[in-house]
Amino acid sequence: MSTDTLKQAAGQPKSSLAPVMALLAFAHLIISIDYTIVFVALPEIGSSLGFSAQSQQWIISAFVVPYGGLLMLGGRASDLLGRRRMFILGLLLFAVASLAGGLAGNSTLLIAARAVQGIGGAFLFPATLSLINTLFQEGPQRNRAIAIWAGVGGSGMALGALLGGVLTQTWGWRAVFFVVVPLSLVGIALSLMLIHPDRHSTQARHFDLPGATTATAAITLLVFGLVQGPESGWNSVEILASLAAAAILFVIFVAVEYRSRDPLLPLHLLRNRNLTAGIATILLYAITFGSVLYFLTIHFQVVMQYSALQTGLAYLVPYAGIFVGSSIGGTLASRLGVRTSLIGSLVVGLAGTLMYSAVLSSHSTFLALLPSLVILSLGMGATFTIMFAAVATDVLQREQGIASGLASTAQQIGYALGLAILVPTANASIGELTGELRLAATADGLRNVMLLVCLGIVLMIVVALNFRRHRVRQGRAVGQ
Repeated sequence: MSTDTLKQAAGQPKSSLAPVMALLAFAHLIISIDYTIVFVALPEIGSSLGFSAQSQQWIISAFVVPYGGLLMLGGRASDLLGRRRMFILGLLLFAVASLAGGLAGNSTLLIAARAVQGIGGAFLFPATLSLINTLFQEGPQRNRAIAIWAGVGGSGMALGALLGGVLTQTWGWRAVFFVVVPLSLVGIALSLMLIHPDRHSTQARHFDLPGATTATAAITLLVFGLVQGPESGWNSVEILASLAAAAILFVIFVAVEYRSRDPLLPLHLLRNRNLTAGIATILLYAITFGSVLYFLTIHFQVVMQYSALQTGLAYLVPYAGIFVGSSIGGTLASRLGVRTSLIGSLVVGLAGTLMYSAVLSSHSTFLALLPSLVILSLGMGATFTIMFAAVATDVLQREQGIASGLASTAQQIGYALGLAILVPTANASIGELTGELRLAATADGLRNVMLLVCLGIVLMIVVALNFRRHRVRQGRAVGQ
């Protein structure tokens, strides 16, 4: 680690880092709120702006595709152009796009605004995580910081769902966009006051344009194919072409990085055992636990027939569990090490998922689901903190941005892949059924999804065995 970084991280009093940590957690809160606040407003947005049943999904996909496609670029930009600059740029894009979304008079303008929000998130998320990984010492201090960051992010998802229900029901769907504007502006003002300006490196900095172009195009096409595949059909020309082009571009990207003097993705990072195992865990986490949150919405609104506001309130239980689990995860990682604590949290999450599938039916009550929701969400929260702490282990300060970008890219690909796999499973037996038969078939489909999620969690436990038995010493900094 460089002398400047040591002065900024290890040598800086904890009291001066506390306001910065609060700001970084606040930024994660904004991303999480924006991710979920739109969900419960989808029906009203669709009817107001004339979205068809087929095109309404692009209210979500327009955010997800550029967000997932640009995360690696955003992470590397943080390393080369400055984490503070990218942090502010991400918040600024969020503010402008949210204002435009709230004022949108047609579906095209709204989708464009959502795409710009996704671009903002692609710069903001890795900048936020890499700031944590460079400001806080590897070990207990960073684990506590990531626990706070993860816990606030989890609570942001709950707040987003609840806010979405309240705002939509009280002031209409436009309010779910307008509320993000002042939050983003507050974040920009605080970042100017609390985060030290980016230092200019004495070394020449080169941006890997060929690598950035091929990686961004490949990931964007992959995410597009996974998101649009269930709607257009996996045999459609556009999906097959997107996935084939993504595969070709990934091969070209690896060749470009192998020859590059200053690559977007330094290939030696892939020899970091904890980083690669962490990325695999994050991918599987998004496919399994990440998808569970989507299917909870189906269970609450379709099977249990909750209103938007009732759904938001019901989400408070799992998100409270995620917040508590995230807070505990940092302590567990510090005391037990990544490997042991991660396996333990996955076992808890597996137990909760099995319990949920056992009681899930078209007649199950929220009270009957409550114990399994609590156990499941505790395991989810703890796993989230521990896996992101693992990804930053033994990564050099100058490469924390791209490591964060890799981790968050795996997360977004996992979300898209999870829904692509699990949504058809959930809908397989519904067909043209109506009434009680349709509710029962929907519940059966959700139960099958939960059982597949259990298999995915078992696979995560196997992956977790690849983490090194390593406990970082108190006070050891990244790259030392």
